[in-house]
Amino acid sequence: MALNGQSTDQALLDAEQELWTTSFSYIKSMALKSALDLRLADAIDHYGGAATLSQIVARVTLHPSKIPCLRRLMRVLTLSSVFTVQQAAGAGDPLYALTPVSRLLVGSRSSASLMACVLNPVLVTPFLQIGAWLQHALPSPCIFEHTHGEGIWKMAGKDAAVDSLINNALASDSHFIVDIAVKEAGDVFRGLSSLVDIGGGLGEAAQVISEAFPHVECSVLDLEHVVSNAPAGTNVKYVAGNMFESVPPANAAFLKSVLHDWDDEKCVKILESCRKAIPPREVGGKVIIIDIVVGAGLGDNKHKEVHALFDMYIMLINGIERDEQEWSKIFLEAGFSDYKITPVLGFRSIIEVYP
Repeated sequence: MALNGQSTDQALLDAEQELWTTSFSYIKSMALKSALDLRLADAIDHYGGAATLSQIVARVTLHPSKIPCLRRLMRVLTLSSVFTVQQAAGAGDPLYALTPVSRLLVGSRSSASLMACVLNPVLVTPFLQIGAWLQHALPSPCIFEHTHGEGIWKMAGKDAAVDSLINNALASDSHFIVDIAVKEAGDVFRGLSSLVDIGGGLGEAAQVISEAFPHVECSVLDLEHVVSNAPAGTNVKYVAGNMFESVPPANAAFLKSVLHDWDDEKCVKILESCRKAIPPREVGGKVIIIDIVVGAGLGDNKHKEVHALFDMYIMLINGIERDEQEWSKIFLEAGFSDYKITPVLGFRSIIEVYP
């Protein structure tokens, strides 16, 4: 008997393979975590971007008995496009080489600390509880609090290791994406005299903007325990405060990956604080947002998948990734009159919101 041109048995076997591939997706994530733990990309980078297994072993902490296991790990990582493998001529050992993906784990643009945070057990474990969490009526604790007994920001406020994990991850992401934003959409920042980075953590984004536009007076607003660890000797000013209550006055308010953490009501409060802090549009006042706009951009399957996965991920803290209609709703409720979406940052967009 045929099913869509295939035998019933073959269709069942194909479905089984797809089921196993989806179920084993977490192994790809844990293989990447292992690569970060062992600093495999750094080891390969040491040899100019390509190395044999024996060269890699010489640069990492590994028990000699586990070398065959490392080879098996490398096979998964090459199939995941983290590395490539090149068969050497003759009887030489194969060479493992960096790819565009693993090059993001080394050097000045390294996203290693961001990925280490995302793959840390503190943030991974809650996803084992989604099924149980969905059975509770709203309002209920977020998945993170449901699992750990307290929210992520409360935990970070009293646990220095978690606080460092998050802040280093956000700093890494800010340096990466804002550096590209400055190069690809620099007009967004031109003409500003001052900018306040709200929830800006250690100030990486503000520092990138300040270096690219030295005439712009940049400041960072974040909680006391965050700004107390801010680096010294920069052109950026750090202000301890609460974005729900007030925002320091500036020509522009900047929000990178902040609003997706909060529900509509809290986003409106944040944006209202921003509107009070900036001048009218006629003299250059605006809010600059870097975040996901679901449905904006290329629209290919990989793009759509990342948007869907991020939206699922941010459920961790009861956040939400919004489409244009959802963004428009909170802008209008916060008293803004207009906005402009520019999808030039991969799966993320720049949104300029005008009073």
